[in-house]
Amino acid sequence: MSKLSLAGAVNAWQQIVSRLEGAGQYIPLLVMRVVMGWEFFEAGREKLHGSNWFGGIQEQFPFPFDVVPAALSWQLATWFELVGAVCLWLGLATRFWAFNLLFLTFVATAAVHWPDMWSMWSDLLKGYAISDDGHGNFKLPLLFVVMLLPLVFMGPGKLSLDRLIAHWFMEDGEQRPHADLYAWALAAALLGLPFVMLMPVFGAGLLVLAAVLAGFGRFARA
Repeated sequence: MSKLSLAGAVNAWQQIVSRLEGAGQYIPLLVMRVVMGWEFFEAGREKLHGSNWFGGIQEQFPFPFDVVPAALSWQLATWFELVGAVCLWLGLATRFWAFNLLFLTFVATAAVHWPDMWSMWSDLLKGYAISDDGHGNFKLPLLFVVMLLPLVFMGPGKLSLDRLIAHWFMEDGEQRPHADLYAWALAAALLGLPFVMLMPVFGAGLLVLAAVLAGFGRFARA
């Protein structure tokens, strides 16, 4: 292949990538919001019209939810799912609601989907399933987490009320990203908080890492 034809092929591919990235600012995050909104709205609606079964599993909830009255936990879960779902659809306070629904998913996983006992990764992987054969069934909530994380870190995309509101308060409608030590500290903290509910030692380790990174970040800026 000649240099000219190779350059033409590279240029054509760059044009394709550029347009995919342009459309990617609208479509993928919107799809995630629609799907996650639907899933949590259905879950909230079932709770709203159903009977409270949290009392039967309250001792399985991680602290402090194991000491919160089951009726209060039921109402919190119901309305966080319903309101959060609508806000995901609208793209309103998306990061806030995506994180809260992420946290709620971790709590539900710890209480219902996580295996009661596991000693090694091979035992834990048996729970990566939809049906429960005694090893847990955390495959579906894990997929929820995978879809919520981009909404926490990247926001709702351009087809959202958040984007419109940002245009009202900032001239260019967006802020340049910063991948400094503070960014990694924030990421570790955002992951550590929900993981404390599921794997306390690992979650606490992430929170310690967040504190260390923030300290180094402050030192680097001094």
